[in-house]
Amino acid sequence: MKLSVYGIKNCDTMKKTFTFLEEKGVDYEFIDYKKQKPTAALLTSFLEKIPLSTLVNKQGTTYKKMDEAQKAALENVETALPILIENSSMIKRPVILYPDGSITLGFVPDQIGQKI
Repeated sequence: MKLSVYGIKNCDTMKKTFTFLEEKGVDYEFIDYKKQKPTAALLTSFLEKIPLSTLVNKQGTTYKKMDEAQKAALENVETALPILIENSSMIKRPVILYPDGSITLGFVPDQIGQKI
């Protein structure tokens, strides 16, 4: 099984990730949230390994444009999932799923390098 890399193709962080993996000769499958919306099941599987507060990208413009009620909804899994499915740019990128079932979040070369 190869790596699965989830994110948005045009994101600079994703481009760094692709370059890093390709330079290391790592075979991976890219799943673009803009072409294939994340499902509740997929996001729930991520949340079994990482906290919701880590998965939500609070640095992006989508989050920053939200009102306080919407931001509060992102603190609870049940109310956050529909928001993240519809606004996939709010999911921190990349999410890398490894053959052993573990994941890393964000482009952290040292962490990724230890897993590949």
